[in-house]
Amino acid sequence: MAARRQYEELARQLSAIGAVKRGLGRVLPHECPAGSAAVLTLLDRHGEMRMSRLAELLAIDMSVTSRHVAHVAERGWIDRSPDPADKRSRILRLTPAGRDMLAELSERYMNALVHYLADWSDDEVDQLNTLLARLRTGFGDCRPVPAAAPAAPPIPPAPPPSPLVEQTTRTPA
Repeated sequence: MAARRQYEELARQLSAIGAVKRGLGRVLPHECPAGSAAVLTLLDRHGEMRMSRLAELLAIDMSVTSRHVAHVAERGWIDRSPDPADKRSRILRLTPAGRDMLAELSERYMNALVHYLADWSDDEVDQLNTLLARLRTGFGDCRPVPAAAPAAPPIPPAPPPSPLVEQTTRTPA
C-alpha cells in the first residue's frame, strides 16, 4: 500500500487536474461550451435517451440538464421527439449536425493534446491512459446516491406500568 505522503501528493495532483480541464475547455468553439459537449458525447456514447437518464449520466440537476439540452437543440445538434411509451417525455438523439459538431470537438481536443503532450513518448501517453482508466475503475460509478437515513437509536423498552395508576387506552385531550 502506498504511503500517506504519496496519497497526499496524488490529492494535490488530482486537484490540479481542473487546470488541465479548463485548458482543454478553451479549445471548444464558443457556441459549444463544456456542458453542451458533454450532452453530445453522452448521446453519442449511450444512444438515444430520456432527459432524466441524461441528467443521471451527467450527475447534475434536471434544471441544468434542461438548459444544456435546450442549448444544443436550438443549434440543431439534437432532436427531441415524443417518447412512444410516455407522450409527456421526450427522447433525445443526435442529429447529423450534432455528429459533425462532435467530430469538430474531437479534432480540437486531439490537436490540443498533441500540442500539450508533444514532448511525451508514445509509451508515456499509453501509461497515462492505462493509469487513468484504472483510477476510474477503482472509483466505479461516482455519481451521488441518495443518502440513507441514519439508523434510529434503539428505543428502550417501556417501564412496566405502576400498579397504582389505572391503565387506559384513551388519548388525553
